[in-house]
Amino acid sequence: MEVKGNGGSVTPTKTSLVFAVNGERFELFNVDPSITLLEFLRTHTRFKSVKLGCGEGGCGACVVLISKYDPVLDKVDDFTASSCLTLLCSIHGCSITTSEGIGNSKEGFHPIHERFAGFHASQCGFCTPGMCVSLFGTLVNAEKTNRPEAPSGFSKVTVSEAEKAIAGNLCRCTGYRPIADAGKSFAADVDMEDLGLNSFWRKGDRKDLKLSRLPQYDHHHKNIRFPMFLKEIKHDVFMASEKHSWHKPNSLKELQSLLALNHSNGTRLKLVVSNTGMGYYKDKEGYDKYIDISGIHELSKIRKDQTGIEIGAAVTISKAIEALKEESRSVFLSDFVMILEKIADHMGKVASGFIRNTASVGGNLVMAQKNNFPSDIATILLAVDSMVHIMTGAQFEWIALEEFLERPPLGLGSVLLSIKIPSLELNKSESSEPRSRFLFETYRASPRPLGNALPYLNAAFLVEVSPCKDSGGTVIDTCRLSFGACGTRHAIRAKNVEEFFAGKLLSMSILYEAVNLLTATIVPKDNDSKTAYCSSLAAGFIFQFFNPLVESPAGIINDYLNGCSNLPFELRENQKQVCHDKIPTLLSSGKQVLEASHEYHPIGAPIIKSGAALQASGEAVFVDDIPSPSNCLHGAYIYSSKPLARVRSIKLSPELQLDGVRDVISSKDIPKGGENIGSKTIFGPEPLFAEEIARCVGDRLAFVVADTQKLADMAANSAVVDYDIDNIEPPILSVEDAVKRSSFFEVPPFLYPKHIGDISKGMAEADHKILSAELKLGSQYYFYMETQTALAVPDEDNCITVYCSSQCPEYTHSTIARCLGIPENNVRVITRRVGGGFGGKAIKGMATATSCALAAHKLCRPVRIYLNRKTDMIMAGGRHPMKITYSVGFRNDGKITALELQILVNAGIYMDISVVMPHNIIGALKKYDWGALSFDIKVCRTNLPSRSAMRGPGEVQGSFIAEAVIENVAATLLMDVDSVRSINLHTHKSLQSFYEHCFGEPFEYTLPSIWSKLAVSANYDQRTKMVKEFNRISTWKKRGISRIPVVFQLTLRPTPGKVSILSDGSVVVEVGGIEVGQGLWTKVKQMAAFALSTIQCDGTGGLLDKVRVVQSDTVSLIQGGFTAGSTTSESSCEAVRLSCNILVERLRPLKEKLQEEMGSIKWEMLILQAYMQSVNLSASSFYVPSNNSMNYLNYGAAVSEVEIDLLTGQTRFLQTDIIYDCGQSLNPAVDLGQIEGAFVQGLGFFMLEEYETNLDGLVLADGTWNYKIPTIDTIPQQFNVQIINSGHHQHRVLSSKASGEPPLLLAASVHCATGAAIKEARKQLLSWSNLDGSDSTFQLGVPATMPVVKEVCGLDVVERYLKWKMGKA
Repeated sequence: MEVKGNGGSVTPTKTSLVFAVNGERFELFNVDPSITLLEFLRTHTRFKSVKLGCGEGGCGACVVLISKYDPVLDKVDDFTASSCLTLLCSIHGCSITTSEGIGNSKEGFHPIHERFAGFHASQCGFCTPGMCVSLFGTLVNAEKTNRPEAPSGFSKVTVSEAEKAIAGNLCRCTGYRPIADAGKSFAADVDMEDLGLNSFWRKGDRKDLKLSRLPQYDHHHKNIRFPMFLKEIKHDVFMASEKHSWHKPNSLKELQSLLALNHSNGTRLKLVVSNTGMGYYKDKEGYDKYIDISGIHELSKIRKDQTGIEIGAAVTISKAIEALKEESRSVFLSDFVMILEKIADHMGKVASGFIRNTASVGGNLVMAQKNNFPSDIATILLAVDSMVHIMTGAQFEWIALEEFLERPPLGLGSVLLSIKIPSLELNKSESSEPRSRFLFETYRASPRPLGNALPYLNAAFLVEVSPCKDSGGTVIDTCRLSFGACGTRHAIRAKNVEEFFAGKLLSMSILYEAVNLLTATIVPKDNDSKTAYCSSLAAGFIFQFFNPLVESPAGIINDYLNGCSNLPFELRENQKQVCHDKIPTLLSSGKQVLEASHEYHPIGAPIIKSGAALQASGEAVFVDDIPSPSNCLHGAYIYSSKPLARVRSIKLSPELQLDGVRDVISSKDIPKGGENIGSKTIFGPEPLFAEEIARCVGDRLAFVVADTQKLADMAANSAVVDYDIDNIEPPILSVEDAVKRSSFFEVPPFLYPKHIGDISKGMAEADHKILSAELKLGSQYYFYMETQTALAVPDEDNCITVYCSSQCPEYTHSTIARCLGIPENNVRVITRRVGGGFGGKAIKGMATATSCALAAHKLCRPVRIYLNRKTDMIMAGGRHPMKITYSVGFRNDGKITALELQILVNAGIYMDISVVMPHNIIGALKKYDWGALSFDIKVCRTNLPSRSAMRGPGEVQGSFIAEAVIENVAATLLMDVDSVRSINLHTHKSLQSFYEHCFGEPFEYTLPSIWSKLAVSANYDQRTKMVKEFNRISTWKKRGISRIPVVFQLTLRPTPGKVSILSDGSVVVEVGGIEVGQGLWTKVKQMAAFALSTIQCDGTGGLLDKVRVVQSDTVSLIQGGFTAGSTTSESSCEAVRLSCNILVERLRPLKEKLQEEMGSIKWEMLILQAYMQSVNLSASSFYVPSNNSMNYLNYGAAVSEVEIDLLTGQTRFLQTDIIYDCGQSLNPAVDLGQIEGAFVQGLGFFMLEEYETNLDGLVLADGTWNYKIPTIDTIPQQFNVQIINSGHHQHRVLSSKASGEPPLLLAASVHCATGAAIKEARKQLLSWSNLDGSDSTFQLGVPATMPVVKEVCGLDVVERYLKWKMGKA
């Protein structure tokens, strides 16, 4: 690609592409039209803040601001967009702004960056630049509104807009609350009291003081000026290279001739507006010709007249929403205005803001028509009788949207030009007749309330009703009921139900018949459990719409007149009225209670995370941001698609082989003396590549090396693997199969936990027993924002340097050496920071680095890889699924006397760390006093990708099993589950028998006091009563509340540290631990500043700013170990303290001598003198924890309250209160971030994330479209955290305790609360069938997604309610 930089203002030739990035001019002459803006920015510019997170527009890591000049209106349009989907050729004449462009370390950070840092809203930092740009775009556009001027320091943006600004951005570290706070701090309508912990002000400061301390935002200061040279640019683009061309026609005539030309010569053609469809339908092949139709006037305008509103097919969804909302001040009838507003509201839930800003309405409908895309827009437009305008060759026709969807897929010669929503014609009856009204409503059930998730089902109903004079009821004159694609090919109308309703007087029995008729119609083709869920949703939507008309017809019709919709009729039961906006501000707020400790200053202070502002501006360098060395190649994996098969051959697609693919590396390429090893642990190695037999889906077969990452990925995708399964046993694909075939990994005796007490005696003491109850737990994917990545650079003398994103560079180092058959001193592994790990960048990251090293070693060229998200998800393995069978004995008062467990852990094909699972599961399960505890845990070897450590591996499952047992016991005894929990909590005495080596002193056992403190601070008893009362009066929403404890056993590992003081007094620190976002560098900096300040000379108060922690380098600091298990920060701190103590001892004699001579001595002077007197100012140490400080227990508890919707199965997380014991926290702000982030990741596991596979174990949830991690709209609306500083623990590192993993276990409180709400729903269901009592026998699956919750609440709940009502009548 030829790039021409800032060379004056040369008039561009016919075929050049001109645009600006952060004010810099770019002019390109030969461009491959398939290249995206993201690819260009990352490979051809110095701007690396745009990150590749998913490549499908689903995560927001690559968001940029695009500014486009409109010469007709003489104004600049600014909008955010996904650069991973935006084609480079489409930004001709545009100005692009990235996070570095709004502010940076050289020119000064933007207040957005500074507030993100100050509100502690960045952890690993990989997603932060995208978040900042999303927020920036919202601020820029808020300033353009005609709202009143905002007070100084604020923007015109509202709190609600600031929160929604980042609704499409994913973050796996923070739990979102601090990000929302950073955004809300700009809003003029913010309540400053509502903003959480930050480094700008202290609790109790006055409002004006708070405001003065915030980094000042000046809305007049235009951070982005539209470059003048872009205003003169002609907008027609024609780019042509030997293979491809890009056309941007200006008229329909031009488009017709282009299409006609290609029709004759069979060119592969792609029509584009903004290319967002590629996020869903990936381009498997290249195209010869791209035609950008966004410049054609007829396709991009919006026309309005008496007959309705016509929207050009190339109009973006955001622009359509704006136009529809404008109508509230228009000429149309009030009913029609209401309809348009509701259509706009619904469109606002399609995808996310930065997709709606570029995706076109027409493109969405064409995808629905050609590819059966489950479009919301098709459904809602179908209900209002929309028409579409189509051009085929030179023919133009208007047809109904319904007919358009029914037709065969649109051919290449046909183009959708516009969509028309016709205005309503009311039946003009005589004036004496009562007036008929139109009622309209849209519905959408989806895993995320704010969109950014495809719906399970959507629907829209347009109904004309008139009051019946005689009965006072409602007559349905006509209706259009449209339902989205759920197994059907596209959105459809329920015509038989429409006909059934027409002309009828609405009543319970009519509604009941209609619901039955409907559920028979909307049954999708593929019969599975989702099918029943969809038809149940359809019934719920119809009921939600019509039931209020049966119960209070007149009121509803009047509400419509007054602009209020028949929103949740639930609310009318509670005498509240809700108008228009269905989504209030998302988060109410959160309280954070911390105790900062001043004893070891700056340790214990809530200091900003090291490098947070750099992360926000995007200047922090991750592995994939390191510029490629010259001659660099890129790799991609060919992996097995069969669970167990012989691999006979691997062939690449012949077109690709010639061009840019350099080699295919496999086990045959391992050098003489090397081993086929891809990773290793103390338990043994795992192969890098399958040798003859692939042993699981996702098993690495080979590594394609090509000139670009895109080409390597395409080549790997095109590979044809010839498998053969003759004479091979069938694969083991479940734990049950593994048991049948005795396929287990052996657990070393030192790792297998001990049984406690006498199980038969415990069972004999029980009044009741539950025998052989079963539980199943699924897997969870890490979803680190940065996928697996590495860069290997060969060096002289058979040496190699590898940069990788790894939690254990030391093990990666020795794995590479063994694979290449070279001494370890020939290898150097460097890790600066990791873009999220959670265990997935430990063992699983080693093979990525080793593959690159092997290819680089063979080809003598640098090789790098950045795994695409799909491959990462298929190979990652993730959390261990398991099957649990238990028997439990208990007394009448709820005290448990014995628990016996059989657990089958699905470990996958290689051992990884799976043999530690029994130890971890039992460690967390022992949080209750079970009386006697016995277990048989088998670690099953199956032909599935090997599972690895994931945040709280085994502990999450163990803790959940404990809660499930307690819940079952309480249900059996019909007792309150909270009192069963309380009675089974440990005393210090029972704690000693369950946790032999780490129970600690009685005062260290803080759980009982946390348990009772939480009841008070979370107002538990009062809220339990309120929940009961709510459930009594509310029919369709039920609430549940639950309180659970956590006891977590932690282990410290040996860790190295090295501290060097340079001649100007600045300090460089190296540690074995890796910064993965958990704030390790920050705590280490604080420790170095504290420990060096004990020299007590002038100027040591400012030492914190003099300390820099540098990247991990396995040659410079050896024995770095693993960064895992939550304790690496504290052990790294202790290693640094030991090193600093050595330096202080070396400096002390000199300091005392100088002090005698000079009276006082400055730090800088002391160091200068030390240099002159040859004092060794570099010290390293290796911290090895002693037997009595190696293990300890940590405690916490949480109360969560939820609300479930019986019609959709949706669960809203209303409030969570956590109290957590951090010992004496090293940095309460960092620990708070860890607690909230871990909890929200746990929430994902228990409630949202389905890591589904097919029968062979191939992951089906392979991207952001079908794997849903929590977003800002799925976290607790009120999120309160209190960190208690519990006394002095002489065996801890400065009395501190870990915070990375234990809080994740507390998220089970949400699952338990959901179970409690469901119990109420089932009780109500029984009462409708005139049955009494509580139906306690149900099991709520994990994750408790909407379909799962709905199923246990009753799929036929609407029918049963109507039957009951009819019976009563």
